[in-house]
Parts: sequence; structure tokens; C-alpha cells
Amino acid sequence: MMKRGTARESETVKKSARGARRGGVSTGSRPSKSRSTEAMSGSCEVCGGTSWDSDNIRGETVCSDCGYVAAENMIDPGAEWINHSNGDDRSRVGAPSTLTLSDRGLSTEIRRSDLTSGGARKHGLSGKALRDWRRRQRIDQRSKTRDSRSRNLSVAMQFIRDRGDLPPQIEQESASLYRHSVERGLVTGRSIRGVTAACVYIAAREAKIPRKIEDIGEAFDMVSDVEVKELKRTIRLVARNLGTHHITGPEEYFEKFHSDLGLPPAVLGGAREIWSQVKDDLSWQGKKPSGVAGVVLYYASQNSTSPRTQSEVCSVSGISEVTLRGLLKILNRMIESV
Repeated sequence: MMKRGTARESETVKKSARGARRGGVSTGSRPSKSRSTEAMSGSCEVCGGTSWDSDNIRGETVCSDCGYVAAENMIDPGAEWINHSNGDDRSRVGAPSTLTLSDRGLSTEIRRSDLTSGGARKHGLSGKALRDWRRRQRIDQRSKTRDSRSRNLSVAMQFIRDRGDLPPQIEQESASLYRHSVERGLVTGRSIRGVTAACVYIAAREAKIPRKIEDIGEAFDMVSDVEVKELKRTIRLVARNLGTHHITGPEEYFEKFHSDLGLPPAVLGGAREIWSQVKDDLSWQGKKPSGVAGVVLYYASQNSTSPRTQSEVCSVSGISEVTLRGLLKILNRMIESV
């Protein structure tokens, strides 16, 4: 006698076969967690064996006889069925969470684009229904920023997204720095604009994509001397409390200033070669890194077919011509002594 489970499996196979003969599409089960990895074919070049073992974790194919690694870093063509929420559903749907939104992007939202006149026509909403949905949208937005912390994060993340001018990964890092600043109470008694500007500056500095403090202050509408001085003070405070102590060097400004000046690639190589010869001299201590980078590029451009004037270099590096000439004397003295 056939068991009940075996009979059901046989009936399922018969139904699938009938559906295939009729030209229908039969839905299969979701792929298992094990992934398929590309395998080797042919004989081993060391021992001549033809038996291969695939390590799906390391992405390697190894000879079963002698252990020779024939392939590594193989590409996995299978789907990534990983569940990060410890649940049964392993589907990868929905946008990922992001630190640049006050609620990390996890809450629902009534989009304003759906509540315009064109969106109302598309969704078949009458005038009264459109007014009702707009009222619901306002209530929904207010409910998300009911407490002061949510309002603070909402304003700060808007500043970082609109004025930070950073790559997405560095933008996430600056948002993380601001959230840590809120947890440590560094925002209390200070402007949200100033702390977000400090976090943007520190995140760019840690990623070795330096920005001048004057440029950050201009982006965040902090242009007066008092506001720039307060920004510098806030940067020191946040860096000290969050343990971000990376020191920006002149070599990190070379590529940016080289691009801003429109110099040929050979000048950048010459500037790096000059800096490798004089960077260990103690005379550079206390000098502004952007000014040192500017004078090195100026010296390299003067020895090339595309020279730049002192005023052009000063406008890019943010120093005066008097400072540039003083740094140039130091640089000439170092090069003569090398």
C-alpha cells in the first residue's frame, strides 16, 4: 500500500507534468539558502585529477586529490536569500534603512506628489477627497515630529542632505556623527546648523576628502567672523568627544586644487614628487595644510608648460599672496638643501 504522503507527492508531480504539456507556467518553490557556484572542468594541472571540490563560503574550487586551488574569488550567480530580521520571510523588498532620515526611512509616508491636481486625476480623487487627504498628510507629518528630538533630527538631516555636498557613504557617516552628538548632549545650547556643519566637516576629513572650513561655513550660511569662529570651536568639541582625531595633510588637497586650477596630469605628479622630498622638514609645522598644498602646486606649475599665477593659486587654496610668497621662500630653501 502506498503511503498517504507519497501519494500526495505523486499527484503533485502529475499535475505539474500536465501543466507543462498544456504550455502553462508552473510556479516552483523559493530557492534554498545554498547557492550555486561556478565549478571547474577538465583535469588538474598539477596531478591530472578530474575530481573537484567547491567551497561556496570561500568561493574556491580545489582539486580533491592534491588540494591545488584552481579558482578563487568566483562570482556567485544565485540570488541572495538572506534575512536580517530573524523571521521566516527571506524576501529582499523595500528600501533599506538610512541614517540621513530622522526616522531612518522605516515609517510610511503620504507623498505630496500624489496630492497634486495631476495626482488627483490619476488616482480618481474628487476635490473633497483631495482636501481630506491633504489634511491627513499634514497630520501624518506632525505626528512624526511630535517630540523635540524628532524635530531636531528632521531639521539636521535636511541640512546634511541639502548642504553637505558629500558622497552617499560620507553623508551617512556625517548623519551618524550627528546622532552620536545628540546622544552625548553636544547639541544642547548650540545651533543645529553649526553642529551639522561640524559633523559634515569631520566626516569629510575622516574620509580624507578634506573641505575647507570656509567652504563648509559658506554652504551652511555661516560667513561672518563670529560664525566661523563658533564653527571652529564646535568642530574641536565634536572631534574631542567622538574621538575623531585625523589630521589633514597637504597631500590630501593636491587632487582637488589640481582639478580646480585645471592643470595637466604631469603637474600633479611633479607636486607629489616635490612633497615626498620636503614633507619631513619641521619647518612645515604650524603651517596651514591647504596653503602648503597650494605653494607646492604653484612651484610645480611654474616648472611646467602650464604655469598659474599667484592670485589663481591663492583663490583656490584660500590664502593671501603674502602668505604664498612666504611659503615659497621656505620651499625654495628646502629644495636647494636637498
